[in-house]
Amino acid sequence: MDTLHAPWRIDYILSPKPELKAGLFTRIAQSSDDETNYVIARDRTCFALLNAYPYVGGHLMTVPYKEVADMNGLTDEELADLWKLTRRCIAALTTVMKPDGFNVGINLGKVAGAGIVEHLHIHVVPRWNGDINFMPVITNTTVLPEALKDVAGKLRMELAK
Repeated sequence: MDTLHAPWRIDYILSPKPELKAGLFTRIAQSSDDETNYVIARDRTCFALLNAYPYVGGHLMTVPYKEVADMNGLTDEELADLWKLTRRCIAALTTVMKPDGFNVGINLGKVAGAGIVEHLHIHVVPRWNGDINFMPVITNTTVLPEALKDVAGKLRMELAK
């Protein structure tokens, strides 16, 4: 079994987080500034956005509008909507970025690696053969070949079809 290491993310994980009245995803859900927040799709019960701290280019998340810690807090309809949006995002990433595969997952609880414990979200990480190289390990630097705003624009156009 191969192991995916992302040591450059430790700065974000260990950085102090300000106390805010609403969680990050709730603030983004209520915002109308989709470009700044890298929101690429909005459906009735959920939305999708690019991860601002991606493992690789195209790393996105699908998020229910309702702030719940796990799947038990969603209705069957909300859960189905979330997975349908996830499927649409995978199809859009396949068309736009042509990855060789995907990691799709949910981290439930802090011990499982959830950075935003209070708001369920699904990670969709496109993968390419050889996509991890020496840069993160040797120089603590992630190389993203395309700006987040450009990737977001392409995915928005594809998802709008």
